[in-house]
Amino acid sequence: MLDAASWAGRLGGDAFLAQTYHRSYAHFPGTADMASDLFSWDDLNRIIASQRLEPPRLRLSADGEMVPLHRYAIPTTNRRAVTWSRIQPDELHTQLREGASLVLDAVEKIHPAVGVTAEGLERFLGTSVQANVYASWTEREGFGRHWDDHDVVVVQLHGSKRWRLYGSTREAPTFRDVESPEEPEGDPVADIVLSPGDVLYLPRGWWHAVTADQGTESLHLTFGMVPHTGADLMLWVVDQLRASLALRRDIPRFASLPEQSEFIDAVRREVLDTMADPRLIERWAESTDTTDLGHAIPSLPYVDGLPARAEITVKLTAPRSRLAANPTHGTVTFSAAGTAWDFAESAAPVLGTLLTGQPTTLGALADSAGLEVKDVAELAWALIEGQALAVVGTGL
Repeated sequence: MLDAASWAGRLGGDAFLAQTYHRSYAHFPGTADMASDLFSWDDLNRIIASQRLEPPRLRLSADGEMVPLHRYAIPTTNRRAVTWSRIQPDELHTQLREGASLVLDAVEKIHPAVGVTAEGLERFLGTSVQANVYASWTEREGFGRHWDDHDVVVVQLHGSKRWRLYGSTREAPTFRDVESPEEPEGDPVADIVLSPGDVLYLPRGWWHAVTADQGTESLHLTFGMVPHTGADLMLWVVDQLRASLALRRDIPRFASLPEQSEFIDAVRREVLDTMADPRLIERWAESTDTTDLGHAIPSLPYVDGLPARAEITVKLTAPRSRLAANPTHGTVTFSAAGTAWDFAESAAPVLGTLLTGQPTTLGALADSAGLEVKDVAELAWALIEGQALAVVGTGL
């Protein structure tokens, strides 16, 4: 598992953020032990056998086309008339043996170690992360040469896989775009074979072709990062300006041209004044981080407060929370999941520990700040009610 600090070390820390992120690919060689405890073939078998996973959550792909579900699964209906697809192992094996690739989306939701690792990457990069599992057995390409509309970090888990990288043919393409990137021409700019423990970073828009042509089955994780573009910034700016009268007024579509021009000038002034703030991106980042809902988890059986029991373990569920000191007032402000709480300065060590994202007992939190367990339990319950914290060890 990798937390934010581990990801920073693995990818190169500030140098990666300043020189590589969003700019160019990077290959980080590793060793098999770096990925041995993250996700295994046993994990994949268990998930397929125990979960009801419909396409596209679980799918097979060959030559850029999705394999029809009926070729490896049959519909099953229970007595409550709920229907799902039951995987047929023999037919699944046949499709994979013939060159199909298996994909399992959003595995961070159902595998704790991958979930922790995805949250660590989210903390390091400041954006939401989804982790998909890819398994291949032959040199047949599952997806053909293609590009993604989001950056990815690939972790090779087992076996080897070949990545041919062609660069981008349209700078910063997006899911909602006015035109599609053209197919690349010529040889790849990089031809890389990933081995267990290796990490590959690839910016969005980079064409790539991937194949398990090294004589061994391949299993890897791809962490996809949600992009934030100038269009997203402008949408946020508009939301900030909704208090402005100029933006609340009706568009004067039936007025005279001078009146329409006056209306446009008023809107333009409001937008330009806001855009002139040198801290605009910093403000946007803080707003985006602290309003992100994170990965909410229920705290059962506790539904009416948290008892003052030192052994209860809690964990922050909003990875991009912020903590700010207010020295003048002797308080600190903790912002997460769309809510801001003001606590006494004495709570700062508790909140700082929670911000690491590590599961921590109420007793350890109390000791870190020299507080009573009951006081920490009250603080924790406030955050639980705000859907920023959860009980992950009931102590029962």
